[in-house]
Amino acid sequence: MIDFNIPQPNSDLDAAIDHKIDFKTKPIGALGQLESLAKQICQIQETLSPELKKPSLVVFAGDHGLAKEGVSAYPQEVTHQMVLNFLSGGAAINVFSQQHGIDLKIVDAGVNFDFGTKSDLINAKIGMGTANALKNAAMTKDQLDLAIQKGAEIVNQIHASDSNIIGFGEMGIGNTSSASLIMSHICNLPIDECVGRGTGINDTGYQKKIDILRQVQEKHSSISNTAELLQAVGGFEIAMMTGAMLQAAANQMIVLVDGFISTSAYLCAQSIHPNIQHYGIFCHQSDESGHQLMLEYLGAEPILRLNLRLGEGTGCALALPLIQSAVEFMNKMASFESAGVSNKH
Repeated sequence: MIDFNIPQPNSDLDAAIDHKIDFKTKPIGALGQLESLAKQICQIQETLSPELKKPSLVVFAGDHGLAKEGVSAYPQEVTHQMVLNFLSGGAAINVFSQQHGIDLKIVDAGVNFDFGTKSDLINAKIGMGTANALKNAAMTKDQLDLAIQKGAEIVNQIHASDSNIIGFGEMGIGNTSSASLIMSHICNLPIDECVGRGTGINDTGYQKKIDILRQVQEKHSSISNTAELLQAVGGFEIAMMTGAMLQAAANQMIVLVDGFISTSAYLCAQSIHPNIQHYGIFCHQSDESGHQLMLEYLGAEPILRLNLRLGEGTGCALALPLIQSAVEFMNKMASFESAGVSNKH
C-alpha cells in the first residue's frame, strides 16, 4: 500500500485565527459551528484568509459479491443503472452539484457491467464487483493496493486542476453491509448495532442481513489490521475512496465526508493515518442507524441532520454553501475596530 505523508497543520496561527474570529462584530461564539469550520479551514490552509477553490465531488461506484446473499432490497443491476443515470445528469447528486457549482466526477471502481468507452466516466475498474465475502475475501491484496493507488491518482488529477476542497460519494448495491462490517471492527461494536435498513429492507430482510453479516465476521475472524479488513469485507468503491481521502489530506485539501458508506471509508483512512482527522469535515448525519455511532466514535459534529440516506455524496453538496458561509464571514465580516462598533466591556 502507498505510504501517505499527511502533515499535521502548523499551530502557529491558532491564536491569530481565534482573535480574528472573536473580534468580528458579534458576541464570541455567536456563529456557532460556522466558527469552528472557519478555524479548521484556516488551519488546513495555514492562513487568516481562507479560500475555497474549484469544489469537486467524486462518486465511486462498485458492486459487491455479498449482494448475491440478498442483503439489499434492490437487485445488483441497480448499481450500473444508477451510474448511467449519473452520466445522463438525472440523479440527485447531479442536481445538487449543478446548483452549487461543484465539479462532479463519476468513477467505475468495480461495477459488474461493461460501460464501453464513455468520455465522462473515469474507468478505474478493479474487477467486475468484489468476491462474495461470505465465502472468500472480497478482494486480493493486489486488488486492494490498486484500488488505493487509483483513488490517490484520481485525487491528484483533481488537485492539479487547482481544487482545494473535495467531497466523496458512492454507489453500490450491498455496500451498507460492507460499511457495517468495517464499522463493527474499527469501532468495536456488535454487528447488530451497526446494521441498518440500507435501501429499505423489511423486518425479515433486516434480520437476514444481520445473520449473514455475523457469518461473514466468523469467516474472517482473524483480521488484524485495516488492510486485511478492507480485503476481507470491503468494496472496491470503499477501498478506492479510502485511498482518495488519504491523498486529499496529503495534498492538504479539505476532505468532505458524506454519510454512512463514506464515513466507513474515512474510518479506514483514519485507522491508516490518524492525521487525516485535521482535514475531514462531516457534512451530515445519515438516517442509516449506525452513522450516529460512527460519528460519536470519531468525535465528529456533522453540519446537517436532514434524515438523508441516499449516498451519492448528496450530503457534501448540500453542506457546501454553509462551508462557504464560514469562509465568507471570516474574510468579509467587519471587526469591531474596522466597523467602529463598541465591543463588550
